[in-house]
Amino acid sequence: MEERKYLQTWKKYLPVIRLHLKRSFNEDQSFKLNITDFESAGDRGKSGYTFNITMENGKVTNNISGSAVARDLFEALKSDETIKAMLQDKNIKISVGKSFILSIKTTHVSAFK
Repeated sequence: MEERKYLQTWKKYLPVIRLHLKRSFNEDQSFKLNITDFESAGDRGKSGYTFNITMENGKVTNNISGSAVARDLFEALKSDETIKAMLQDKNIKISVGKSFILSIKTTHVSAFK
């Protein structure tokens, strides 16, 4: 397992992510990341920084083991108590595409399962 080279970069973004996560409860959110923040943390080369994380009740439901950027984002989210609380009882998809836009889509999980 490689060291968490993107963790500090993601922690810098936590206040913005927290705000957009809260807003995503009403409508999908997206904002542009600064690519140089990530390039200085580690070079992903051709593989790029694109990923999807799907979470249910704060737990990742897809395989992110192949993406250090995604793993470190999840690590940063888990370390923030406010965000951890917001992730409960919700399905959340966070993705970053080639244009370096982070998108957050939230759907609420029904209490009646």
